[in-house]
Amino acid sequence: MIEGIDMYVTPLRAFVFALLMLPLTLLAETNAKTVSDLQHDWANANYELTGDKQDAAFEALIERADAAVASNPDSAELLIWNGIIKSSYAGVKGGLGALGLAKDARNSLEKALKLDDKALDGSAYTSLGTLYSNVPGWPVGFGNDKKAVQLLEKALEINPDGIDSNYFYADYLLQHKEFDKAEKYLLKAQSAPPRPDRPVADAGRQEEIHAALSLARGKIQHSGS
Repeated sequence: MIEGIDMYVTPLRAFVFALLMLPLTLLAETNAKTVSDLQHDWANANYELTGDKQDAAFEALIERADAAVASNPDSAELLIWNGIIKSSYAGVKGGLGALGLAKDARNSLEKALKLDDKALDGSAYTSLGTLYSNVPGWPVGFGNDKKAVQLLEKALEINPDGIDSNYFYADYLLQHKEFDKAEKYLLKAQSAPPRPDRPVADAGRQEEIHAALSLARGKIQHSGS
């Protein structure tokens, strides 16, 4: 009789545990789908649109990213994409009017780092480092070259072969006229494994890498002549 009860209780406990875990599983799947949609639509806005259409697409993306984070504030992945979208739009807008977007992006990325600094292969470090590299310094903004390079090198430590981690570190080096070193990381970015689920983003990034390589090699050739 006792054996029969044990045989019944054990599967019952497993079933109850599975029911309790079901909402978490569904939440994870929902977040993954939301991240995938944001990635896809960001690539479209960033690389395939211009002018008013690009502005409208980014503004819609920001609304969606904010809503996603509000629904699940403990998702590092959603916070990262919230930050990427806002920092990208800040770059599109340019000038002092973009500073508010840059600050919002920084806040999202810093929250993501606290939750899981290795989420999305350390993308929060890459994006935050790029912000610190490109935003004006004090007293206008929060730009800081020392912080930028620390964050970008941490991103490379986590994802040494990634297209973005290598490209943005190379971009920082280009800005600081380290052309030989920049070429090395651009070549690594160029040979990074393709991301089958992100063809538009990869194609756009490869165009940026090609342009940066041309610039770096032109500077190297000029300095050697």
